[in-house]
Amino acid sequence: MMAMILAAGRGVRMRPLTDSIPKPLLAVAGKPLIVHQLEALVTAGVEKIIINTGYLGDKIHACLGIGERFGVSIQYSDEGNTPLETAGGIIKALPLLGDAPFIVTNADIYTNFDYKRLPRQPDFDVHLVLVDNPPHNMQGDFALIDGRLSNKGRQKLTYSGIGLYHPRLFRNRTPGHHSLVPILRQSAHTHQASGEYFGGYWNDVGTPERLQELNKQTGFI
Repeated sequence: MMAMILAAGRGVRMRPLTDSIPKPLLAVAGKPLIVHQLEALVTAGVEKIIINTGYLGDKIHACLGIGERFGVSIQYSDEGNTPLETAGGIIKALPLLGDAPFIVTNADIYTNFDYKRLPRQPDFDVHLVLVDNPPHNMQGDFALIDGRLSNKGRQKLTYSGIGLYHPRLFRNRTPGHHSLVPILRQSAHTHQASGEYFGGYWNDVGTPERLQELNKQTGFI
């Protein structure tokens, strides 16, 4: 199994912390956010991880290397100073990701989700992990109806930033700046997206205040 960690964002909402440190290297419980993700993926049996980088990406390279100390092979897809957004980054990295379904996860979340829960061979183009709506996204993203995603529904949940994607979802798409949102909406509309609910711990570490509160919760402040 392969995985891709999305780590190319500028982290504007985390300024001034991200003026000199890329957001994935901000520490939670004494470790960079991205290291928590790496370790969880390796525990789940992932053997190769692709990381897209952009702003201050050289610092991520220097911190993680090629993955030997984590027991995994790491390759990088560098996007320079102009990140390609979520889908654009995946499209650029497709030659490194192969032909089998792969995990995609955001570098800036903190969670105890067990990646072994994800299906090895999804029945659809994409399988997303949904969580309860946080205060900053109370309207939610997708409804989950009989294991499938829907754009409509009274009880919507939030996309956690964790999913399993089939490469065919991105093939024949023009390289460049692309968001995942319209692609996922279309997949839900055509009934080609499945999902699951995760009720464990999940935190989208999107602001300095959330980072500080998280470190308080984990006993590091």
